[in-house]
Amino acid sequence: MLADDQQREPSVDQPDGTRRRATIHDVARLAGVSRQTVSRAVNDKGEIDPATKERVLEAARLLDYRPSRFARGLVQKGTVAVGLVIPDLMNPFFPEVAAGVLEAAEQRGWQVVVWDSRIDESREREALDVLSHQADAVVGYFKSPDDVLARHLGGVPLVLLERGPQQTRFAAVGIDAAAGLEQGMAHLVGAGHRGIGMLDGVHGPGPRRQAFLEQARRHGLPVDDGWTELCDEHSVAGGEAGMERLLDRRPEITAVFGFNDLMAVGAMRAARRRGRRVPDDLAVLGFDGLSLGELVEPALTTLHLDKRRLGRLAVEQVARLRAGEEPMSGADAWVIPELVVRASA
Repeated sequence: MLADDQQREPSVDQPDGTRRRATIHDVARLAGVSRQTVSRAVNDKGEIDPATKERVLEAARLLDYRPSRFARGLVQKGTVAVGLVIPDLMNPFFPEVAAGVLEAAEQRGWQVVVWDSRIDESREREALDVLSHQADAVVGYFKSPDDVLARHLGGVPLVLLERGPQQTRFAAVGIDAAAGLEQGMAHLVGAGHRGIGMLDGVHGPGPRRQAFLEQARRHGLPVDDGWTELCDEHSVAGGEAGMERLLDRRPEITAVFGFNDLMAVGAMRAARRRGRRVPDDLAVLGFDGLSLGELVEPALTTLHLDKRRLGRLAVEQVARLRAGEEPMSGADAWVIPELVVRASA
């Protein structure tokens, strides 16, 4: 069930000047009645005084309130609803994570509502504003800091994906980039590479870049931030353009690590256009383990992630929070990449 198109929704002013979707609580407060009375009035149920009903409907009109599909009973009574916020449904990585969430939720008899934030922080906040009134918990990818997320949550439990438990005050499921890069860089160095670059996908010192630079130092490579290139898009085209720039700046490069598999495939395309053979002239290492990596030529060497497990662990975190238990931490809350060696490196 997609929430992406639901919210040309009612809103009310907040003290900080922002606006949020009006809720049944707002209508009840304005009309001076209980939430149950509001529900009976807007759903045209009996057993309500006509004057009270009119007062409730007038309050609903003033606030432009419309009950959500959840409130209208499209989710069965007693069913747990989980909101899932995904940054880019066009990227094949995220549907696999979503599949893990959906599988684990279905096993528990839970419903899942999916929201595509399109890597937009304003849409992330909008998702929380909406889902905090429609879902019993939220799972997802968020760029916003903890304090911003807390302001939009309304007390609903939150599980963050790809933030380690030490990186947030919320429950989380992380990816152990350091463990993955330890395997990947050892493989490249073992093949004789000294000039190893990186195509990065995030601004600032993200965990994959930090792990890359740490491993470069560990192996004594003449590599620093100047050997990394930030790509504007987490896509094949983004990796292709980034590889062109990196080759212009560092023509001596003999291997490259891509932030994800799509960018690594783009790097291979740029290398071929420059007349560089993969892996003879340029070894390419990806990160994610997409099925796409087996289809390209040469097949992509990658740090494979169990993406469905990532989603399943997130649902387990939700279950713990709802049961009043402490969320998983330590090794239980991390997914460790596994090096899969193919033809590209």
